Amino acid sequence: MDLADVLAGLDDRPWGDVEHAYGSAEDVPAVLRALADDDPETAGAALHELYGNIWHQGTVYAATVEAVPFLARLAAAGYRSADVLVLLGSIAESEDEYGVPRGACRAAVAAQLPLVLPLLDAEDAQVRQGAAWVCGHAGAGERTGAALEGTRPVSEGTWAALERRWVVEGEPVVRAELLAAMVRLDPAAAVGAATAALDPTGPAELRLAGVLGCLDAGLPWSAVHHDTVLALLPADDLVSGRFDEGRREPLQAVVDILLRRATADDREAAFGLLEAALALPGPDARAEAVWAADHACMNSRSAPGRLLPSLVRLLGDPSAAPGVLSLLGKTAGGADGGAAAGDGALADALAGLATGAGAATSTDSDSAADSRSGTSTGNAIGSGPDGTADQALAVLVAVAPERAARLLAVDLPGRPRALTVAAGERGLGTARAATLPCASELLDAVRRRLADPGVQGNEAIDLALLLTSWGTQASAAIPELLDALPRVPLVGPKALVALSPADGPVRDRVEDRLREAARKGPEEGRPAAAHALFELTGDAEPLRTAVRSGLAGKLYDIRDAARRGAELGSAGAELVPALRASLGDPGQGRTIPRLDADIELAEALWRITGEADESVRVLASVLAESDGPWFNWTGVRAARLAARLGPAARPLRPVLESMLDTPLHAPACALALLAIGVEDETRRALVDPVLNSAEHNADPDTALEALTSLGGPALAQDQLNRLTALADGDRRVVTSGLEHQIIRADERLRIRARAALSALGGPAEAKGSIVAP
Repeated sequence: MDLADVLAGLDDRPWGDVEHAYGSAEDVPAVLRALADDDPETAGAALHELYGNIWHQGTVYAATVEAVPFLARLAAAGYRSADVLVLLGSIAESEDEYGVPRGACRAAVAAQLPLVLPLLDAEDAQVRQGAAWVCGHAGAGERTGAALEGTRPVSEGTWAALERRWVVEGEPVVRAELLAAMVRLDPAAAVGAATAALDPTGPAELRLAGVLGCLDAGLPWSAVHHDTVLALLPADDLVSGRFDEGRREPLQAVVDILLRRATADDREAAFGLLEAALALPGPDARAEAVWAADHACMNSRSAPGRLLPSLVRLLGDPSAAPGVLSLLGKTAGGADGGAAAGDGALADALAGLATGAGAATSTDSDSAADSRSGTSTGNAIGSGPDGTADQALAVLVAVAPERAARLLAVDLPGRPRALTVAAGERGLGTARAATLPCASELLDAVRRRLADPGVQGNEAIDLALLLTSWGTQASAAIPELLDALPRVPLVGPKALVALSPADGPVRDRVEDRLREAARKGPEEGRPAAAHALFELTGDAEPLRTAVRSGLAGKLYDIRDAARRGAELGSAGAELVPALRASLGDPGQGRTIPRLDADIELAEALWRITGEADESVRVLASVLAESDGPWFNWTGVRAARLAARLGPAARPLRPVLESMLDTPLHAPACALALLAIGVEDETRRALVDPVLNSAEHNADPDTALEALTSLGGPALAQDQLNRLTALADGDRRVVTSGLEHQIIRADERLRIRARAALSALGGPAEAKGSIVAP
């Protein structure tokens, strides 16, 4: 097939009428032509562009359907065949389709299988592997694709072609791809091949594919599977040539499949495999095991309590300690830590590492483990003694706070990560209360650091937050905090309020400095200083001045000013004209930041005037401009304000009910509807959308609040059962967010779910065991 035949009809397709990730697909014909260019750089750039527009981060489009026939012809004609086949297989694999009927892209690839099947016999092994990859994902389209326009069943079954190639193929990685494809097409028929692939005399790549194939086919886990995986570790290199990005960590993939089966036997199999892998002698194998254990703990509520004893034993291993500490940092301080969190042996091991006595140092032989040894919190953790010591002390803060306080005092400047954990998690200007005690030696160390004018940025902020968590116990640090106020203009004022005594000359000094900071301190800190002064003294004038200034600024300033103005209550009455003037113009295509600011302004107007009608009108205009996913959290904020407005928000009922189909919006909208007042039948209808939101981790905290507010009579038994699964199921509900906070967030959710279950007529006490979801 020459190039003219390959690209015949290319310009006749309706490219201008279909879209890809960046809009009109009018540019696609030129890119497809460039893909066939003799210049490797030109063709490579074209392939890269196609991955960016018709397969954008796994999403496929109407333009993708149009491009598929030409891609298949290019592959069949020998134009970058291996690369193009990988793209075609990735298109068929995608389930994230935009602007096309469900399954249309896979069906489009399936329709081209007559061109792909002959490539299973190509001379180039990579082409054969790519053809198997396409067949495995597109083959299912043969069964359903004929119902979609432009598709037809192939003349020769894909399964038969794969099976025929399987008999003669000699390249291990190609055989592994063929086996995976056969399992995808017909798991029951592929069981024999998958089991045969476990032969201990066979290639390692194929044996690993056999284990995964047996799992995918639904076979029970066996001792043979267990022993095969252990014998193949470290296994990462065995899949480095495969195309399935989701299985580039094979041990993790095996554990994930077992945990998703959600049976006690399969969980036991996963944990037993991990415990055995963690005990292997090689550093690379242990590194893979720690990484897989981390994944298990992030997804299974019972995993930390089961695996942490095995993990703790690795703290003395230089190659494994950083990865173990990273995992302990995610689990420590919560009930998920099990007995290990309160184990004196764990505290002793951490303290030894924190002081450098047992600190790990890396060697060249540990390089494979190093790639997995860092944390996900944004703090760089070195592999040398200081990095490991800081990481260990950060974990000790949650495990044994009193011991951690003494050790942190010894080397405060050298333990930045531990200080950040001790200070509490920052977010929107607030800090989660830390549990570190106000030990005299640590307080002295904090004062010395604050007195150093060279201490700036995050360290100064963390020091101020730590003092805030201690409150008046740390009042001796007020002189240093006053001197450091220009270096911590945003958090320093709140810290001064927390530390300030009820009266006396020290309090007078704090008031004077806050007043000065509100008037002529660093500009970004003036609102915080004025707000702190209002909290401390009730003097509203500096805060009113700061709010007026903020309302004249940019959208972020307006939003912050509105929040602070709302706290003035009736003392902010003279700000009402300025608040109204800061509102956006309804119906003018307001941006999301503009809509968010208007919600804050609406709340401020209500809290200051006590009148809700104007705020309801503002909310109605905001909700009328909802448009796509970018509106998600803006809709939640609007619904939450409607809930606070109560019955006055009744005009918003129709739009709030229309938002219940969006899982993220459902809980806040349900609370708003309950606050407005709805009939019993409507209350019962709210339960499913709210439960769905919790189960999909859309807004689970608000969902549990809404379920409790709905009351036991609104929930049927099957709905109570679903709530029970949230409270006691093994699969984590919270699976996204800042990685180092996910496990603790899920533990807090589980505690709240159990409380909600009890309040709604479920078990009076939290269950001690975790059941399958």
